[in-house]
Amino acid sequence: MHILQTLKQRATLIGGTIVLPEAFDVRTLKAASMICTEQLAKVILLGNRETILSDATANGIDVTMCQIEDPMTSEYTPGFADIFYEKRKEKGVSKEQALATMQNVLYFGAMMVREGLAGGMVAGAANTTADVLRAALQVVGVMPGLKTVSSTFIMVSPRENETTYLFADCAVVPNPTDEQLADIASSTAITRRAILGDEPYVALLSFSTMGSAEHELVEKVRSAKRILDSRKVDFAYDGEMQLDAAIVDKIAKSKAPHSAVAGRANTLVFPDLQAGNIGYKLVQRLAGYEAIGPIIQGLAAPICDLSRGCSTLDIFNTAILVLLMSRK
Repeated sequence: MHILQTLKQRATLIGGTIVLPEAFDVRTLKAASMICTEQLAKVILLGNRETILSDATANGIDVTMCQIEDPMTSEYTPGFADIFYEKRKEKGVSKEQALATMQNVLYFGAMMVREGLAGGMVAGAANTTADVLRAALQVVGVMPGLKTVSSTFIMVSPRENETTYLFADCAVVPNPTDEQLADIASSTAITRRAILGDEPYVALLSFSTMGSAEHELVEKVRSAKRILDSRKVDFAYDGEMQLDAAIVDKIAKSKAPHSAVAGRANTLVFPDLQAGNIGYKLVQRLAGYEAIGPIIQGLAAPICDLSRGCSTLDIFNTAILVLLMSRK
């Protein structure tokens, strides 16, 4: 069974609610219908009710099982605007600006998640990543204890019974500091537990293994490990280490014999975005792994971004991931 089928079965048991703010996009309407028809979750579509129903009918899509909220007229909008004003007034946001902001579907959807009216949000089919993340950060904010929003990919082997890896960060933070690397490690461990349901073994990757080289880039990774030490996190981690020491048991015994992570790492934290992006694409293209993501992590509640070239199935599958993340 493909991993997404397994995850779908687990997500269906949650009985959650997903908000889809881009109801003016046919792909979103089709995904909403799929989510409801397959009883994956309840769906909230945002936009003008008459327009949404008309567009759905014109395209042969049934969205009658979905809840529809129009931020321009919703009973929630004034209260949402008050919450946003209190949160952002020190940034110079006026009450009028807060109300106008809450009439934007991305911000309204994020506020539904913040206020517990939906377990998570999936957007980005028709909005930029920057727009989606801006709404998420201004409304939901960052997870307590962290300061960094990052991303991860689930890397699924084409062969059965092989390790499924998480690679981070491959899409968001270009040149993370040591503290940001520690945040990325923590976020990815949380993501792994939420989505895959197993224990993370986190390797902080470098071109050095346990002091085999000296360089400022290596020191940044070592410093991230010390920060995790100071935080007393509840997952297994180690570093700095080279990729082969992280995942190959024989090499781990030689290069890092005392590490509880080396040779068994399933969650790989790359030292910067160049390495991460190149790394996941190498594994995807040369080794045939399937790359699921990027999954946005580090937010106080799950909001995931899509590529604007996404398919209906991409939206559906991302909803599965968001539902699983909403359990934490």
